[in-house]
Amino acid sequence: MEAFIDYMQSFNIVTVTVRLALALIVGGIIGLERGKQGRAAGMRTHILVSIGSALTAMIGFYLYDTLGVATDPMRIAAQVISGIGFLGVGTILIKGRFQITGLTTAAGLWATAAIGLALGAGFYTGALITFIFIVVTITILHRLEYRITKRYNRFGIYMEITSDSMVREAIDALQNAYSVSDIQITPPRSGKSENVGIEANVHIHGSERITPDDVARELEKLEYVVFAIESI
Repeated sequence: MEAFIDYMQSFNIVTVTVRLALALIVGGIIGLERGKQGRAAGMRTHILVSIGSALTAMIGFYLYDTLGVATDPMRIAAQVISGIGFLGVGTILIKGRFQITGLTTAAGLWATAAIGLALGAGFYTGALITFIFIVVTITILHRLEYRITKRYNRFGIYMEITSDSMVREAIDALQNAYSVSDIQITPPRSGKSENVGIEANVHIHGSERITPDDVARELEKLEYVVFAIESI
């Protein structure tokens, strides 16, 4: 058994092929799940990241072990961890105050790169365990997270009132009716100098789904409210 482990950690055509093949499989499975979710970084992107990371790690060890170059074998591979951040940033999209997509995909790319590095270095055990944990996180825990967070809703709301003398009453109405935070007084969006704008984050707890339109309609029933809309 020890002889087999030593063989798999050495560099030859078989072990190099095995490491790259495992990197392809691991990256493909993780990327396939992301692709099913409609993310820009899908199976092919994750495969390329995983294989490229594995090869980068192997280059360092090849230079150190085979060619005898006096260098840190992981020096080149270390650049992958920071460099992959540039690719991950491209998957993150901010759609609104509480709408940010792509964070899981960016984190998945980073983790896939780490697995590729582990495979390239011959750390098969760590790569396999990490791969299993990642698959569990993006599949099973995804469903668990949805069940927990679907009872909690938050969004931004903007309302415009007729006078600054009604600001205190308007804020009290928001706080009494809803759980709000980050209340801000802003210039009126209508452009009417006598009006005052109020923005706040609304937090809804419980199974009842209250939408921004529901809150806006309730606020517009107040006589001093000109209009109310979702703030994004």
